[in-house]
Amino acid sequence: MNKKSCLNCGHEISDEFCPHCGQKSNTARITSRSLIKSDILGSVWHVEAKFFRTLKHVLLGPGRMGMDYISGKRIKYYNLFSLLLILFGFNVLAMHLYLDLNPNEIPEGSTKVIDVFSKYSKTILFVLIPLLALNAWILFKRIKLNFAEHIIMASVSLSGILTLLLLDDLVSIVAVFKPLSKIFSIIDKIIVFSCVVFPAFTYWNAFKESYPKLGLWWRLLVFYILMGIECLLIIALLYKNILS
Repeated sequence: MNKKSCLNCGHEISDEFCPHCGQKSNTARITSRSLIKSDILGSVWHVEAKFFRTLKHVLLGPGRMGMDYISGKRIKYYNLFSLLLILFGFNVLAMHLYLDLNPNEIPEGSTKVIDVFSKYSKTILFVLIPLLALNAWILFKRIKLNFAEHIIMASVSLSGILTLLLLDDLVSIVAVFKPLSKIFSIIDKIIVFSCVVFPAFTYWNAFKESYPKLGLWWRLLVFYILMGIECLLIIALLYKNILS
């Protein structure tokens, strides 16, 4: 087997990647062709493919993806916290675009409410993650995940909700055009319902082999009761901020 030195760190390599620094062994002089194919198109395609592949797993198998991520199978997935921030940013942009296209949807006197929610939206996002994780950590003890691992599960669940909300924003934007409004109004209701049940889908998908159906159902019911109480407290605190 031919061996050569890594152009990055000088270590001897005989495989596709350098075992010391991870650089590819076929790194060569930059040409116009390699610049376009590998450096530009390759990097863009790699990031986009990973991003959309992760979204697919988030929507279709969030529990399995979360457990895979926790078990160490991470290279095929986009970084979860970067994913959350990107999805959050897209949601904010889509919401503002919708309100710009349809200003009549802003009730009179509710500008302050929107401003407060916009101001604290990131805080709400990052408060919800530990709350989801804490509730799951209390209720799903048999799985023996630590709190940090439940943070991962909560992040996957919230990524799915943000993806669905982004889809809902896009549907609402299209529904501004009256001929399509009735059809997209039905789609909007389906997506909102999907957002509500998505955490249950995540934990069912992850833990269905570890609990009997009845045991999983009552845990999910308690999980939603706890989340409902916590969300009401968050809304109450925001409402107090609006009035002050």
